[in-house]
Amino acid sequence: MATTSELNMLHSAWATKNTCGLKSTATQAVYGDGNPAARVVFIGEAPGKHEDIQGVPFVGAAGKFLNEMLQSIGMKREDIYITNIVKYRPPNNRDPLPEEKDACKEWLYAELATINPDLIVFLGRHSLNDFFPSEKISNVHGKLMVKKFPHITTTHFLPLYHPAAALYNGGMRAELMFDFKKIPLALKKIVSK
Repeated sequence: MATTSELNMLHSAWATKNTCGLKSTATQAVYGDGNPAARVVFIGEAPGKHEDIQGVPFVGAAGKFLNEMLQSIGMKREDIYITNIVKYRPPNNRDPLPEEKDACKEWLYAELATINPDLIVFLGRHSLNDFFPSEKISNVHGKLMVKKFPHITTTHFLPLYHPAAALYNGGMRAELMFDFKKIPLALKKIVSK
């Protein structure tokens, strides 16, 4: 079982050796945050303005919405771990470029291997496509996916719409809240490691 100090050492090491071009424009690296022994890891896209300033993922409006949804299924931020595929804020919150995702990929894999969650929840198309490049979020949101990867032991994945997108689209918000309720059901299906 991972500890907070293990994750802090991992993040410090990767922040030093990481070669992502966004390092030069971001305020700081935004490490993953939460319970190092979490059964569920949420993966978003990249830090935004508030995350860049505070150094914590999902602290803006999307993070508040995420906290509400966690509460709706009887969970809190302390129960889960949350991170992003890219650890530095892209300028003006633009989409991360393929080379920026690639530069942070090994860092993400190391993070996931340390935590070893039972379920990975993708928040949005970027994190989904990092693992399942040919899938469309509109086709697979809310569907439990099972696949083995060589660099992590987790085999169960649940893609969801990104909370930021759902904030501005009422229909997507209702869909995301409906899909979110599938997290406890997925955890019941997965035999804990």
